Amino acid sequence: MKTIAVIGAGTMGNGIAHVFAQNGFQVHLIDIAQASLEKGLATITKNLDRMLAKASIGEKDKESTLNNISTFTNVKEGVINTDLVIEAATENLNIKLKIFKDLDEVCDEKTILATNTSSISITQIAAATNRPEKVIGMHFMNPVPIMKLVEIIRGYSTSDEVTKTIMELSANLGKTPTEVNDYPGFVANRILMPMINEAIETLYNGVAGVSEIDTVMKLGMAHPMGPLQLADFIGLDVCLSILNVMYDGFKNPKYAPCPLLVNMVTAGKLGIKSGEGFYDYSESRKAEKVSTQFN
Repeated sequence: MKTIAVIGAGTMGNGIAHVFAQNGFQVHLIDIAQASLEKGLATITKNLDRMLAKASIGEKDKESTLNNISTFTNVKEGVINTDLVIEAATENLNIKLKIFKDLDEVCDEKTILATNTSSISITQIAAATNRPEKVIGMHFMNPVPIMKLVEIIRGYSTSDEVTKTIMELSANLGKTPTEVNDYPGFVANRILMPMINEAIETLYNGVAGVSEIDTVMKLGMAHPMGPLQLADFIGLDVCLSILNVMYDGFKNPKYAPCPLLVNMVTAGKLGIKSGEGFYDYSESRKAEKVSTQFN
């Protein structure tokens, strides 16, 4: 593989583009909004500068990485002559089905189609195409340039050859690919989201406050950040979406999102992205100040 296309220049998309470009791949970063592409490139540049300051890369590495990235607002133009397309758009089933239907029509028949979805069925996404054997999940973790894990999710029809190719490709990026089967939430979020939801329930029931819950999990369970801080980092809307996918998929009440989470998302309190969630980020992106509604 030499040329990779990434659909979506947001947090995950620009991170995926960064990693591939830094490892010598030609990357076509695609987004319908030019402003999103510019913001994505600015983020990549900022992250490269941070790596440069830490002497983990050199100036030539930064230049070659940026030179390996081309941007497109037209999907058809962006996917021409690509070996792999990775979709990293909004975590919305209908949007993803439309993207994959369109990709199937404009991509070369040899092109592998991957999705960075964190919870949606790979089998369902693949069914929107005429190449289900070439559709696979590549669930990168945020922040992509730092986190080592890539969940590789096989759909019902994903071929052994495609799975092997993507496992090897991920390893060549310096990642640790881990193969899992296609069930709601896969492994990472099937375990993580109920924990986050239970932390929200614990707050909702008045057992302890925001910082107290996070402190217990950080110091008692050696988590790098508490579950409420992590929820803010992921985005409360994303957490709610994943829990709903699992609740719908398993029909098990243990995956039902806490009413507090639902209300916060409805009110637009989404975490870092909105400036407030369980913590207040108006002055700092660090979880240092608990939101006034929980004081």
